[in-house]
Amino acid sequence: HVQLVESGGGSVQAGGSLRLSCVASEFTKSMGWFRQTPGQEREGVAGIDSAGSTAYYDSVKDRFTISRDNAMNTLYLQLNSLKPEDTAMYYCVADQRYNWCSLYDLAYAYSGQGTQVTVS
Repeated sequence: HVQLVESGGGSVQAGGSLRLSCVASEFTKSMGWFRQTPGQEREGVAGIDSAGSTAYYDSVKDRFTISRDNAMNTLYLQLNSLKPEDTAMYYCVADQRYNWCSLYDLAYAYSGQGTQVTVS
């Protein structure tokens, strides 16, 4: 069972930046970030495979950057030009079965507890 621990969330003003981190207990082929607001379904923000290929949700393209350090089993999400609509709980996800950069929730077997991002 892969454990994922996120950090880096916080409260920022619109236009600000944050960097989220996620440390995995072991190497996983696929990793990603999802977000969820109360009463809404979780949505894929960005995904990355083991080779560094990436995929982004349209509304965060050119503002968010996903990256990973395979040697450290760590995933990152750089959030720039933040907007109030980016406010959500952000979750790190991972999967060992397939090597993809999917934005679909069912593509990932593991999820962290989440880190809150609030933009005012």
